[in-house]
Amino acid sequence: MTIGARLDIVEGDDARELGDSGIGAAALTQQVTRGVCRGLWDLGYRTLTEFGLANGRRADVIGLGGNGEVVIVEVKISTADFLADQKWPDYQAFCDRLSFAVPPAFPQEILPAACGLMVADAYGAEVLRQAPCHRLHGSRRKALTLRFARSAASRLQHSADAGDSHNNGRGPWR
Repeated sequence: MTIGARLDIVEGDDARELGDSGIGAAALTQQVTRGVCRGLWDLGYRTLTEFGLANGRRADVIGLGGNGEVVIVEVKISTADFLADQKWPDYQAFCDRLSFAVPPAFPQEILPAACGLMVADAYGAEVLRQAPCHRLHGSRRKALTLRFARSAASRLQHSADAGDSHNNGRGPWR
């Protein structure tokens, strides 16, 4: 797949990247996130977005592999987005692999070489640099796996109950 072929991306500085493209920052972030989830699915991971970690941070995308491997992908859509948010080191203790995902026009050279790199659009993602593996401790892996499963089940139940006026106020989606 040619990443970016179906996504309107503008070359240049951040203002032009977002301002002249006809697509806002939130929409571009959503498209890149969707592509990351599709790309990770193709690699055998199951994903959740906006996943809360025990340290209070929220991972943009977390993936759980069939072998229990945990990956976190931080989505960045512009230079300003990357420079303004330097919380990414806080995610390393909660995954085996940490990567950045960016749209095709992003200046990739500013991203840390110690992390993986994906380029994504709304339809998929391509791994340009594999993230190094830093194996999680067994107890943290178990805690993350349980949190992942419970979060996924809660989201599924919320989706099933959406619009159900007879759920009696159960669950966090009241």
